[in-house]
Amino acid sequence: MTAWDFTGKRVLVTGASRGLGLGVARGFAAAGADLTILATGDHVKRTAATLSEACGRPVGALVCDITDRAAVAREVGGLGPLDVLVNNAGLELITPILEPGDAVEETFRRIIEINVIGTYYVSREVVKTMAPGGRIVITASVWGRTSAPQFSAYAASKHANIGFMRALAEELGPHGIAVNAVCPGWVRTDASMRSLAEIARREGRDEQVCLDEIMATQAFEGLMEPDAVASTFLFLASDQAANITGQTLNVDRGELMA
Repeated sequence: MTAWDFTGKRVLVTGASRGLGLGVARGFAAAGADLTILATGDHVKRTAATLSEACGRPVGALVCDITDRAAVAREVGGLGPLDVLVNNAGLELITPILEPGDAVEETFRRIIEINVIGTYYVSREVVKTMAPGGRIVITASVWGRTSAPQFSAYAASKHANIGFMRALAEELGPHGIAVNAVCPGWVRTDASMRSLAEIARREGRDEQVCLDEIMATQAFEGLMEPDAVASTFLFLASDQAANITGQTLNVDRGELMA
């Protein structure tokens, strides 16, 4: 039995076809939400079908590039009023400032477009019809409160997410809408494992050695799994968090104690 009840609540989770977003979507589906998930590829439809089978209710799927303003207006705007928006869609890639060539600049731009501008577009569309009592939860990162070498675009985007969250919390507070951010540490996802592999490759070291060094910065050992982080999102979207807005919650096994 789930600890949360979102029966009758209309929820959108972006970037939910895999990784952390899928873990969050599973949590809302299990809690009875009227759920829609969004991602850029058709695989989101297969993910929605799997979630539907697991929870015994229809789960909607939107194929949408959130950096395309017209597509966001059409797809997200077409959903009608939502009770909960989880802005999870994001891109994590290495962007060394000393990297030669133009490719790294294109990667930098794409990360900012998805993580910052796309988050803005989706939020702007949703708040048009979100009623008092609505919740917006943004996936930031502990790197949005600290940083990491060679991940300048990703770290910058997550700092921006936190600043955006705080501004929205102030602006939407009078409308009865709460806005918060979750700052995960290292979670076992395709994106984080890709980053780990790239760090190891560039440094000429074994991946496990690099991972052990990362884990040594945590108070608790081990990598988190996506489903283990999902409960924090559900909490912030629930009535139990009715008095919480403008906050960042670290879920990082003690990597950053702040």
